[in-house]
Amino acid sequence: MNLVWKLLRQHISIPQFAGFFLANLIGMLIILLGVQFYTDTQSIYNSEDSFLKDDYLIVNKRVSLTGATSSFSQEDMDDLAAQPFIERVGAFIPSKFKVKAAFAIDGVPAFSTDMFFESVPDEFVDVKSKKWHFDEQSTTIPIILPRSYLDLYNFGFAQTQNLATLNEGAFSLAKLQVQLEGNGIKLQLEGRIEGFSGRINTILVPESFIQWANEHFSDPSTPEKGATRLIMQVNNPTDENLARYLTHHHYITDQDKLDSSKTNFILRVIVGIVMGVGIIISILAFYILMLSVYLLVEKNNTKLENLLLIGYSPTRVARPYQMLTVGLNIMVLILALVILFFLRGIYLDMFKGMFPRMEIPSMMPAVLVGLGLLLLVSILNIVAVRTKIMSIWKRKN
Repeated sequence: MNLVWKLLRQHISIPQFAGFFLANLIGMLIILLGVQFYTDTQSIYNSEDSFLKDDYLIVNKRVSLTGATSSFSQEDMDDLAAQPFIERVGAFIPSKFKVKAAFAIDGVPAFSTDMFFESVPDEFVDVKSKKWHFDEQSTTIPIILPRSYLDLYNFGFAQTQNLATLNEGAFSLAKLQVQLEGNGIKLQLEGRIEGFSGRINTILVPESFIQWANEHFSDPSTPEKGATRLIMQVNNPTDENLARYLTHHHYITDQDKLDSSKTNFILRVIVGIVMGVGIIISILAFYILMLSVYLLVEKNNTKLENLLLIGYSPTRVARPYQMLTVGLNIMVLILALVILFFLRGIYLDMFKGMFPRMEIPSMMPAVLVGLGLLLLVSILNIVAVRTKIMSIWKRKN
């Protein structure tokens, strides 16, 4: 192996391989940076207060002049679900019974209040807890509160009552006694705060709990009403057909949520374009490497034929070139990950200043993509070199 390598390396062009290395490094870095940047920005959209996914919109009908709130019929929901720009639709289910909650902090009763519950289908809720469920034997209700409620307590109620302000973690440890009343029945349960949402302004409980509680505590004589709010997953929040449909049917949605979804969609497009440029550069770098290897093989054509004539196998002759290309690819990946680490540190510092609650994901997505590209390019290099050597072998025979 060493003798073969010493013989064949005489015609190696350092500028050619340096050009490949630089081009491949730029392409690899652009791809990995695009993957990692997208992953990091998604942690902003999917931070602790993002219990609903980014492309979910909440819609309701306009309130009439009499103050009545129009509900959605089953036909309305079926029509929404049939639209090509909407993937699925779910309804908010309200509680049909009285709810009273009493908070106790550090064992001291803080306040009690009347409240209400709502639920959405569980597949629409992105909760990082495995405890988001309820059964009839359970004595605990999982609850998601709006973050605005925490702000009202800290900056309103707590100050007027000389109580301590609380962060999310401390508030989640508060004891919450929930009293359900309706249909001549009263029941005391314990509430467990699973988190706070800044995306949806309601008190969420599991759908299984709402269905069970409405069945037991609602007045059977009360007529059934349709849902007054819907949640829907859309393909593209910037689709003009979606905006036109909502306007035509006089549906109202949270503009901030729509703007956030548009921003996320635009981000995906930009990252896709950047990664596409990186892929094109990587493909061009691959061809530069193959051209360099082919030129090197042509320069050593006579030597290669002599080696094959004296008994060296095509595999053994091709191995130095294959190791050279694979080694260059490994060096490119390592250097690209090192540069990515430092670049990522720069923009993460800015992100953390703007979004203190964001969770920092690992670099595993970029590492896995890099390893996949390394494996793919290396296999192509190995096959190309072997094909070239085999063509010389067949010509010799």
